[in-house]
Amino acid sequence: MTVRFFSLHTVALLGGSALLLSGCGASSQNKKNAAKGPPQVGFVVVQPTSVPIVTELAGRTAAYQSSEVRPQVSGLILHRFFTEGALVRQGQPLYQIDPSLYRASANQAQANLASAAANAEATKAKAERYKPLADMEAVAKQDYTDATATARQAAAAVQQNRAALETAKINLRFTTVPAPITGRIGRSLFTEGALVTASQTSPLTTIQRLDPIYVDIQQASADLLRLRRALTSGGAVPTRADVRLKLEDGSDYGLTGDVEFSEVVVDPTTGTVTLRARFPNPKGLLLPGMFVRASFAQSIDTKAFLVPQQAVSRDPKGNATVFVVGPGNKAIQKTIVAPRTQGAFWVVTDGLSAGDKVITQGVGKVKPNQPIKPVSADTPQTIKAPTSDKSKG
Repeated sequence: MTVRFFSLHTVALLGGSALLLSGCGASSQNKKNAAKGPPQVGFVVVQPTSVPIVTELAGRTAAYQSSEVRPQVSGLILHRFFTEGALVRQGQPLYQIDPSLYRASANQAQANLASAAANAEATKAKAERYKPLADMEAVAKQDYTDATATARQAAAAVQQNRAALETAKINLRFTTVPAPITGRIGRSLFTEGALVTASQTSPLTTIQRLDPIYVDIQQASADLLRLRRALTSGGAVPTRADVRLKLEDGSDYGLTGDVEFSEVVVDPTTGTVTLRARFPNPKGLLLPGMFVRASFAQSIDTKAFLVPQQAVSRDPKGNATVFVVGPGNKAIQKTIVAPRTQGAFWVVTDGLSAGDKVITQGVGKVKPNQPIKPVSADTPQTIKAPTSDKSKG
């Protein structure tokens, strides 16, 4: 009997000890969960700001000035005075066309002028002599009238021959073909000894001014219409910003340009409007006909928000979302419109209101409508040293 009693007593003690240990463990876990509380998150208060609306479009370079050198008189080319591909100055001689015939024409026109001047002098003197005789009726008045008319015709002939001489001199001067503009000259399409004419369709060569240089940018008419509507509605204001270029190899050009003007018609074949920008090109890196990518700000959105990139996530449908601090310190998920980035921020054009507290820190441990402990994102965090299991026991 004594042995049995001892066994029951022992079982009772063991059972009581187990219950005490179990209660102690549950109490410890509850205290741990209570101490943990809602997750702490960092937030920033967003306000609408002015954000440039940056557009990136395809473009193609074009010469600032381009001139096709053509002959203005006919003849054989005697000399070429330039090196192909070199820089030529305005007025610099490029070709010499045989001037023999034109020099002879100028000399003939000079002689004709001298003859006309002599004849005019003689007829004028005759008319002057007839005048007193006609007054005395020593000669018929008709003879005086004829003499006066002949003198006037001779004076007109002098003017005609002077104009012919000037034309002959101009043609003689045209036998030396000058550079019409300053720029880089191309290859010569005609060699010495070639016959050229004033009415030919092919140019002798081409000169292009490459510094500065134009970039023709193509923008879809629908995008331009959307921009103009934004400007008229007050959601955006116009701006004049620098244009940046990205070359065909993906590198940045380095120098910036300005938009000169926009075409007033839409190309019916492409549905685009041409914008022309001007860039400095001191080293001649840009050549006419190159394809480039141009990025520039056409306007400024005055109602956009700049949200740090780490605060924005995407749902399975690809929609941009953020968490904001809602009433009662609960995490509220909002769907936003974030079409582009600017530096370390997303540009949000819809979905946020002024004064919203957007969660930027601890986003990964937040769920919709979950209680949170919000603090300012710039609040320093206190990191406690971890405690060992032995000290807990």
